[in-house]
Amino acid sequence: MKLPSTLLSAAALGLALAATANAGQPASFWSYPAIRGYGPEHTWPGVVARPQADKRYKALFDLTQGKAGATKVNPGLDHVARTVNIFAAAGVPLRNLDFDVIVHGPATEIVLSAAAYQAKFGHPNPNLAVIAALRKAGVKIMVCGNALGDMHLKPAEVNPQIEVALSALSTVIILQNQGYALVRM
Repeated sequence: MKLPSTLLSAAALGLALAATANAGQPASFWSYPAIRGYGPEHTWPGVVARPQADKRYKALFDLTQGKAGATKVNPGLDHVARTVNIFAAAGVPLRNLDFDVIVHGPATEIVLSAAAYQAKFGHPNPNLAVIAALRKAGVKIMVCGNALGDMHLKPAEVNPQIEVALSALSTVIILQNQGYALVRM
């Protein structure tokens, strides 16, 4: 019994340190070149594998992780915002980013409209502002129509900034056939 409690203590300490890592940086350390308030990025001098400003980039973010009734922004959406900010900080124009998101599985409910989320969970949808900012930056966000059915939700309950796709499975196949990199979240 000593070993598991020690491991749990170490894991808790690691999580606490990770949570406070960003808090130790001055506000000026982080940058938000395209999506203000979401997806902070920092570019160190001399980094490698840097995006080229004159290239076009295509990515499909396969967002499945989520928690029903969450009161905080979905971490996957924040990572999509970070990706946009990283490319923007490297000088890539937003018009050169073909970034799509397909939401399904446990993350499905993040796509609900303000009214539908409030009715279902009794508090506001914390994802609405980041979704609006991503859309403004040109990111296309879709939800799996089959996942809506699995969750007993209707397309009428979906945030109007989000499109209903036939399925996540077909979306992944179609966009990968069009040369999109698949990023699982």
